[in-house]
Amino acid sequence: MKSETVAITPNANSTPTPTSPSEIQTTTKDTTATRPKLEGYEFYRKVLGSPQYVVAPMVDQSELAWRMFCRKYGAQLCYSPMFHSNLFAKDPKYRKDALQTCAEDRPLIIQFCGNDAPTLLEAALLAQDYCDAVDINLGCPQAIAKRGHYGAFLQDEWELLAEIVHTLHTKLAVPVTCKIRVFEDRQRTIAYAKMLEAAGCQLLTVHGRTREQKGPLTGVADWSYIKEVRQNIKIPMFANGNILGLEDIKRCMAETGVDGVMTAEGNLHNPAIFTGEPVKTWDMAKEYLDFVQQYPCPTSYIRGHLFKIFHHLMNLRPNTELREELAVSNKLDHFRIVVEKIKCKYEPYHEGMAVYDAEEVDPSVLVVEQGWNLSLPPWLCQPYIRVPPETHKQIIAEKVRLAEDRPKRQFFDTDGNEISRKRMKKLRRRLRRPNKSEGRHERSLECCDQCANPVGIKCEFRLCRTCCREKCYTEDRDCPGHGILIKSRREKAKQFEDQEANKHDSGVSDDVEDVSVGYGVNADTIMDSHDMETNTVLSGNS
Repeated sequence: MKSETVAITPNANSTPTPTSPSEIQTTTKDTTATRPKLEGYEFYRKVLGSPQYVVAPMVDQSELAWRMFCRKYGAQLCYSPMFHSNLFAKDPKYRKDALQTCAEDRPLIIQFCGNDAPTLLEAALLAQDYCDAVDINLGCPQAIAKRGHYGAFLQDEWELLAEIVHTLHTKLAVPVTCKIRVFEDRQRTIAYAKMLEAAGCQLLTVHGRTREQKGPLTGVADWSYIKEVRQNIKIPMFANGNILGLEDIKRCMAETGVDGVMTAEGNLHNPAIFTGEPVKTWDMAKEYLDFVQQYPCPTSYIRGHLFKIFHHLMNLRPNTELREELAVSNKLDHFRIVVEKIKCKYEPYHEGMAVYDAEEVDPSVLVVEQGWNLSLPPWLCQPYIRVPPETHKQIIAEKVRLAEDRPKRQFFDTDGNEISRKRMKKLRRRLRRPNKSEGRHERSLECCDQCANPVGIKCEFRLCRTCCREKCYTEDRDCPGHGILIKSRREKAKQFEDQEANKHDSGVSDDVEDVSVGYGVNADTIMDSHDMETNTVLSGNS
């Protein structure tokens, strides 16, 4: 249930500031207990406002500044970044740093990951007053989700998921929603969605890719799975996958029948994706930095967003220095300088004051010809089109083939005998250091004269370290082999004592007494303390 925010009248010259959870508690009045919790389409229409354009939950990317920026350009619903339920519930600092919002940041759904119903409930109870619904991440396919046992790696544990969803549905004051990926088996995907609906899920987001489709093997999402799920459940539903522009959003809704479309990567490369208008990268970057100044966030988030916005420009070889400058920027002013440099370089081309000649793409960037001549200039925000999985597999296979066909390099010693590469590296090291003895030092098996421990190899007294230390203390000796310098330290202590005595005889002590009295300290106390330290050194405890 959405909570009411008490209006605070700002000063004429003030600007909105981000609100942390501790600040929200002083300005937010929870009204969820006074009205019933809406469900299904009633929740979708009356609370969320029937959104069709949705910004996905993105770790370190859908922070408050980005959400407010996207809302300006048509986003009708935003998700928070994914929060770890255990950390959110147990760590107040993590909770305060993670949960940043403000009165204008609505409607908002907060997403959690986890695999324990009580922990997820504890975290959701702490967050429910600051959002309109709580989402469970059941779609993350990354390796960290596999290690943490959450996200898409829970999709085979239906009993656990039913318990989690039912627990949150019955004990929260706001609805619970889910985001999932599809199975290879269509019927299993449909049964999976119906199970979550029966457990209490009030809104379902379906990503049309499987758990294995990630990274270079992402490929194309299959909307036909989403369409079949839509036909078999009764709750509101969002589609996710293959969204590169506004035309894709309209086409996806028409083909699948979903209520809204969620986008992640398309939104990162073009924050104005919901407007359908071509926008200049430097204008988007500058506006985002203005929102960051208003709603501060870590510099790593800023850097990540700017690299996405300038993706196509940063892949051009002449922009190598700009890319490096952006990579090391760590202050808002530094980021603004990079944005201004990009604007100064490319704005004349955009305004038609200069003719743009296509720049060379960095050799490390793989470019695949798309087979059409409809392309935007690189300074306009545009989607990033991944290399097809088949092409990626061909590239890997070609690299393997070249490695196998490459003639094996041979190495020989001074006598002409073939040796391994590892052996050759050892020989070269020895040639560079001819004075260093070869091989390992022979470990002495001789025992200490006074105990059964091994004797120190460099010990002058043929003793182990413990016995050697005791001998040096009692007989006033040094052992350089063990690094035990008792005699030397005592001699230095004696020299220090003699120097102090000479100062005392020359009248320096009177000055010490005068200074000490000036600071309220008795000179006798200082001398007594010095004598105690000297006696300690002489007794062998230095």
